Amino acid sequence: MYASVRDDLRATLDEISAAGLHKPERVISTPQSASVSVASEEVLNFCANNYLGLADHPEVIAAGKEALDRWGYGMASVRFICGTQEVHKELEQRLSAFLGQEDTILYSSCFDANGGVFETLLGPEDAVISDALNHASIIDGIRLSKAARFRYANRDMAELEAKLKEASGARRRLVVTDGVFSMDGYVAPLREICDLAERYDAMVMVDDSHAVGFVGPGGRGTPELHGVMDRVDIITGTLGKALGGASGGYVAARAEIVALLRQRSRPYLFSNSLAPVIAAASLKVLDLLESAGDLRERLAANTALFRTKMTEAGFEILPGDHAIAPVMIGDAAEAGRMAELLLERGVYVIGFSYPVVPMGQARIRVQLSAAHSAEDVERAVAAFVDARATMGR
Repeated sequence: MYASVRDDLRATLDEISAAGLHKPERVISTPQSASVSVASEEVLNFCANNYLGLADHPEVIAAGKEALDRWGYGMASVRFICGTQEVHKELEQRLSAFLGQEDTILYSSCFDANGGVFETLLGPEDAVISDALNHASIIDGIRLSKAARFRYANRDMAELEAKLKEASGARRRLVVTDGVFSMDGYVAPLREICDLAERYDAMVMVDDSHAVGFVGPGGRGTPELHGVMDRVDIITGTLGKALGGASGGYVAARAEIVALLRQRSRPYLFSNSLAPVIAAASLKVLDLLESAGDLRERLAANTALFRTKMTEAGFEILPGDHAIAPVMIGDAAEAGRMAELLLERGVYVIGFSYPVVPMGQARIRVQLSAAHSAEDVERAVAAFVDARATMGR
């Protein structure tokens, strides 16, 4: 049987390559940092979500080493059987306090967190209204629920209101949005979303994976940025980006929501506990965030410098001031070719193409970090200019 399946799979893989959509995985032989070694060459890393540069922070590493000695390597169990340690509860309490929510529940990833919310909270008599550019984990999570599904165009408040009216007969209504849309760097208009949700008696859920730690005056994410921390009912996020860059996710929400998730959320009930070393290192990250104003300022400065210099050089970058800076290329094969040329020039970036982004909107998503210097940013811009000249664009 597999012989015929293998031929079909090979044909599909050939089609992916021919369309310029193949996504190679490059092997890094050093710790994650502002510069890494790829194929034995040291290159500037502009493609990691290491926003605050904490992935290789000495204090985070030390906390992880200490945790291995104190708590062991893994739990070999799920939370409700024998997989809950003091360090898990402490991290949940600290995240709740940091995000201004009543309680928090940990997951092995934010993908699992988003996959476990909708089916638990919403039934066939309910409705979920989702932004069209929400993360794949939200889309998949919604598919698992039996709720009626509505979609509104990205950040389009008129269409959101229309969908809320259309869903007015539902028992429960949940508006869900990314806080920052990961392929574009756009920030959701949370104040307007909360206004509409309150007008039409709906709850609000925000996936703030690309914001917590560095967006907002205290790094508490887009709800803090927009002054709506007390108006958002559910926040999902990751420990794998600004908060140390390892893995793990969470849902921070109203107490009753978290309590029900502990009883009914399948990715939580049927997945091993978050490794204690990650929980302990994440606690150290939260300590560091209390005095990370300089890191957030450096990240903002690097972001502004890159966006300004690239725009002056004639590149098209989607508007905004987020550390995600998408350099628009259009053609998937050209985006891949430019990424290769940039790597040859000592700058590690990735070309994004369909199905990660819409067809014809291929781009190189540059990720700025507080770990970069201004010289690193200038060097990246010069490499883009040189690569473009080589391509004859």
